[in-house]
Amino acid sequence: MVRHSSLPPGRRSIKMEASSSGITNGKTKVFHPEGGVDLQGYQLDMQILPDGPKSDVDFSEILNAIQEMAKDVNILFDELEAVNSPCKDDDSLLHPGNLTSTSDDASRLEAGGETVPEKNKSNGLYFRDGKCRIDYILVYRKSNPQTEKREVFERNIRAEGLQMEKESSLINSDIIFVKLHAPWEVLGRYAEQMNVRMPFRRKIYYLPRRYKFMSRIDKQISRFRRWLPKKPMRLDKETLPDLEENDCYTAPFSQQRIHHFIIHNKDTFFNNATRSRIVHHILQRIKYEEGKNKIGLNRLLTNGSYEAAFPLHEGSYRSKNSIRTHGAENHRHLLYECWASWGVWYKYQPLDLVRRYFGEKIGLYFAWLGWYTGMLFPAAFIGLFVFLYGVITLDHCQVSKEVCQATDIIMCPVCDKYCPFMRLSDSCVYAKVTHLFDNGATVFFAVFMAVWATVFLEFWKRRRAVIAYDWDLIDWEEEEEEIRPQFEAKYSKKERMNPISGKPEPYQAFADKCSRLIVSASGIFFMICVVIAAVFGIVIYRVVTVSTFAAFKWALIRNNSQVATTGTAVCINFCIIMLLNVLYEKVALLLTNLEQPRTESEWENSFTLKMFLFQFVNLNSSTFYIAFFLGRLIQNWWTRRKVRQERGPERKISFPQWEKDYNLQPMNAYGLFDEYLEMILQFGFTTIFVAAFPLAPLLALLNNIIEIRLDAYKFVTQWRRPLASRAKDIGIWYGILEGIGILSVITNAFVIAITSDFIPRLVYAYKYGPCAGQGEAGQKCMVGYVNASLSVFQISDFENRSEPESDGSEFSGSPLKYCRYRDYRDPPHSLVPYGYTLQFWHVLAARLAFIIVFEHLVFCIKHLISYLIPDLPKDLRDRMRREKYLIQEMMYEAELERLQKERKERKKNGKAHHNEWP
Repeated sequence: MVRHSSLPPGRRSIKMEASSSGITNGKTKVFHPEGGVDLQGYQLDMQILPDGPKSDVDFSEILNAIQEMAKDVNILFDELEAVNSPCKDDDSLLHPGNLTSTSDDASRLEAGGETVPEKNKSNGLYFRDGKCRIDYILVYRKSNPQTEKREVFERNIRAEGLQMEKESSLINSDIIFVKLHAPWEVLGRYAEQMNVRMPFRRKIYYLPRRYKFMSRIDKQISRFRRWLPKKPMRLDKETLPDLEENDCYTAPFSQQRIHHFIIHNKDTFFNNATRSRIVHHILQRIKYEEGKNKIGLNRLLTNGSYEAAFPLHEGSYRSKNSIRTHGAENHRHLLYECWASWGVWYKYQPLDLVRRYFGEKIGLYFAWLGWYTGMLFPAAFIGLFVFLYGVITLDHCQVSKEVCQATDIIMCPVCDKYCPFMRLSDSCVYAKVTHLFDNGATVFFAVFMAVWATVFLEFWKRRRAVIAYDWDLIDWEEEEEEIRPQFEAKYSKKERMNPISGKPEPYQAFADKCSRLIVSASGIFFMICVVIAAVFGIVIYRVVTVSTFAAFKWALIRNNSQVATTGTAVCINFCIIMLLNVLYEKVALLLTNLEQPRTESEWENSFTLKMFLFQFVNLNSSTFYIAFFLGRLIQNWWTRRKVRQERGPERKISFPQWEKDYNLQPMNAYGLFDEYLEMILQFGFTTIFVAAFPLAPLLALLNNIIEIRLDAYKFVTQWRRPLASRAKDIGIWYGILEGIGILSVITNAFVIAITSDFIPRLVYAYKYGPCAGQGEAGQKCMVGYVNASLSVFQISDFENRSEPESDGSEFSGSPLKYCRYRDYRDPPHSLVPYGYTLQFWHVLAARLAFIIVFEHLVFCIKHLISYLIPDLPKDLRDRMRREKYLIQEMMYEAELERLQKERKERKKNGKAHHNEWP
């Protein structure tokens, strides 16, 4: 029997009723008045009709009718919505409290007498009923003309089983927030499709067998540790929550084997990050127009149908009560107190909690950043030692002494015409400063840093393996990615069969792909040439302007021509760097889109590589790069100030969580690109130019200690909660790190051989100095090195355009006849004036030999270390093997136990069969 209510045509609530004694079959099929449809199950509500006669009912016929109706429910719903539904953006749908609901949970709660905590209704994390948790937020403006697309999209959202509520902003009634909730049935269905791994049994940790001798040593060490204070860097375990999934075996969720999984509460079985990820997965596959390409939330965000889409934070990150006395209000509050607060800068990071709240991809970034920072400690210590060694040996350096005492050696001008002669002793300070960074320990430090880079990467692979095991990422494989809409639209006319799915898909011809890659590579090469040309332009500028400033009428500039030249060159270089930074992003986007990558990951990898190459060449082309921009900290402050101005002198209003998060800044459009890029560039500075500046690792360490907390503060307090994403490693950045490690070896070899005095000093000590032939190279063997490294120039040989204005009479009272310059050339009166001496060729040969020996030695050490350090720790490998064995045993035991229970139940019911297993 079907009872029609007085609802408008096409929007009636349909119930199957029959006269009975109150028996309920447990399934219902309901069209909600607001357009929502329960597609997961059909509940048959058997009620006693108050007026009609009682009669026997054939329940099987009713169930068959329901099944037949269920087949056409989607079609019927779409037709009814298309014909009779009013505009979803109409203000008439808004609740008097600025809210409209498309679920009937609130009415059912009120009718059933269920009580919901008032806190759930007021904290902005739940629907109006206080029971359905908000899993995702969509934001749009009613004035936006894309109304029809939103209607279709939201209708299909409800058809997928998601529940929806709408509410207008407290500040601007034009802004509408769409709150989405995924019921248990939807979560279970899509979790199975997405292969979401969930806990099903507590882990049995494998303890390796220890020998008696080693166990005794462990006991003695443990007794000694009792007298030592606790590690101050470790977090208090009592403040951290018990993250159950870290201590459990996991498996892809399956509704058929739901009895295997640990489910204490269906509302908390899937955590907030997983729920948001599932909802986002659904939204990316929902149509908003008829047609195979008209799908996905990203397109609606691009065309302006929706202004924003994001999961909610778990409440405020601050609390009136102390976390020590009252505990944490939520995980966001706990992350702020234990991770993002500046007071815990020396503590370890709660990576498990970061992973649970932000997802594995962001968790791996902070794990890598923490590992990199920790590995900088030995590099910073050795670099500081090299610098201190230069300070200690400064007074004993023979070369610096000779430079400072050379008052009778007159050096030639450094530029044409306007630059004056100068004594060699005038560069005494420069010689001492040079010794601080260019001394005997520099070569050792360069080799150490090349080996350090290899050790860092190899041990990171081991650390990543441990994290992947703890976070259950070992066997995880990325889902088959969808084709980018731009690729599909471009090559929709050409299709071929996908070998994996067996379905036709757009196809890019090989010739077309190669031509696009060639054009893109040419663009990259051109932009790199632009950077190199800019660097040479700065060099030419300095050469030209030093003479101009030396002839300047203003005495202050004329007397400080070198400082003026350097200062203006730095300013111009800074402007060029900032200008090219803006240009690079546009060029990288243009070239990447020109390539037409097939999937989003291919697009991201291509864009990342281009941006890294551009930024690396740009920033490393000059040693001066000063840029500090507070960015989104500032933007959030401006937003809050604007909100206060709009509200005027009214009292302070408590905003719901969705409006608080909407006023925060979205995460960068390119994900973690900016964060990784900043650290990778720093890694390049630290390793490539370490021979020129040994204090680079120390400065990088100090910067990273601040960077970790600054990034944590941004993620927790200043940015909207990003969508939790899974990842097994840091992606293409690892290959870039390996490339930088190789480049650092080559660069340091050339820096030491070409720009440093290390090789010329060695050649002089062993071949031309007072210790020649004796096999010594101490400071006493360097006597006379400065004079031997300077050549003689006859002043009368100056060309007319280069002849200095001063004749040098201020030094000796008479015009100078000769001056000195740094090179290995014959004197002007020799058979070949100014020709290269034998010492020059010896130095050149030694430099080339050093480059070859240094590179081969360091590369051999790097490969040896890579071979000796396995990617997977032995204890972890044993744990994984034993875990695989235990999982198989537990799955077998669980199935056996289930079958035994079913057998017992059948015996009790008298339905036992013979020859039954087990």
